Amino acid sequence: MTGPLDGVLVVDLSRALAGPHATMMLGDLGARIVKVEAPGHGDDTRGWGPPFVGSPEERQSTYFLSANRNKESIALDLKADADRELLLQLVDRADVLVENFRTGVLERLGLGIDSLLERNPRLVVLSITGFGHDGPEGGRAGYDQIAQGEAGLMSLTGSGPDDPQRVGVPIGDLLAGMYGAYGVLAALHERSTTGRGQVVRTSLLSAVVGVHAFQGTRWTVAGEVGRAQGNHHPSISPYGLFRCREGAVQIAVGSEGLWRRLCDGFGIDPATPGLETNGDRVNARERTIEVVEAAFADWDAEALLARLAEVGVPAGKVRTLDEVYEWEQTRSQGLLVEVDHASLGPVTLPGPPLRFFDPSGSETTRRDHAAPPLLDQHGAAVRGWLEEQE
Repeated sequence: MTGPLDGVLVVDLSRALAGPHATMMLGDLGARIVKVEAPGHGDDTRGWGPPFVGSPEERQSTYFLSANRNKESIALDLKADADRELLLQLVDRADVLVENFRTGVLERLGLGIDSLLERNPRLVVLSITGFGHDGPEGGRAGYDQIAQGEAGLMSLTGSGPDDPQRVGVPIGDLLAGMYGAYGVLAALHERSTTGRGQVVRTSLLSAVVGVHAFQGTRWTVAGEVGRAQGNHHPSISPYGLFRCREGAVQIAVGSEGLWRRLCDGFGIDPATPGLETNGDRVNARERTIEVVEAAFADWDAEALLARLAEVGVPAGKVRTLDEVYEWEQTRSQGLLVEVDHASLGPVTLPGPPLRFFDPSGSETTRRDHAAPPLLDQHGAAVRGWLEEQE
């Protein structure tokens, strides 16, 4: 159960989140990830906190723990000739190299991508930037919240047009990592035919624009600029968060059939003037919300959810993260993994979101996950392995 990428070697020169998230995804699939870190301090996220856990002498950032399972760590000073040569030995044997340096940094270190591909023509290079490698702002430094704003996501998120909000996780970084891993897999597949590697590029800007979905075509085709409007869908109604007697529930009425079910189950007239069709309800959203919340006014949240399930209307609650991780459905999907950390001992981490099954229906999902490494934890082992390859 080592995973479909068993035998693939990834050299990870990235830090912070986008690149490390991409390499963690590849590691979850069974690839061997050798994470190259700066001596002394390592990946920037080792210092991002609180919260930190563990003893003061060996405190660990929970931020770092979130993005670095299934990796080996080696500390190399890329400005030092001996360490740079050791990196090149890794590159010679690698299938994939991942980097998210600002444009030009690798060249200044004598590690330009063209030269790496000359050494290893089968190498697939994933290169992630903030706003792209070229164009009028190519090479501009990118951080997630800045990218969320520049790429339009914050204008779509919040209680209203005058209340732009960032998404509660660094979604630009995470999406860039996901797109990057997806690109690497495509390049590895093509290499199986051509025998040659290639460069895969993505950016935080590209990743966020790539998930604009209907909000993108709303502008490019219809000429409408989407704006934040809180917890209600801009094109479907009723679809969002609705208050009841105690708390609130979310419902998704995505068809006229579901609208009729909701009406039948809660005594609403489906032919209420102005609310007959989805388009009518979107144009009269506030009126629709009033009608639905009036129907929910005498229900407590749990009883209301049960009734919605009974009548066949998709619904749910808003859970806090502790509730999510204690939820049996979360656990049943393998979304928590137990690992043995070198200084913390046994810890629980959020797990990978993919599961695999063979044709007989037996699950083959990787189970033997490794804890995020200490800085240079595997330095001696990696050096020893390279000596054996000579």
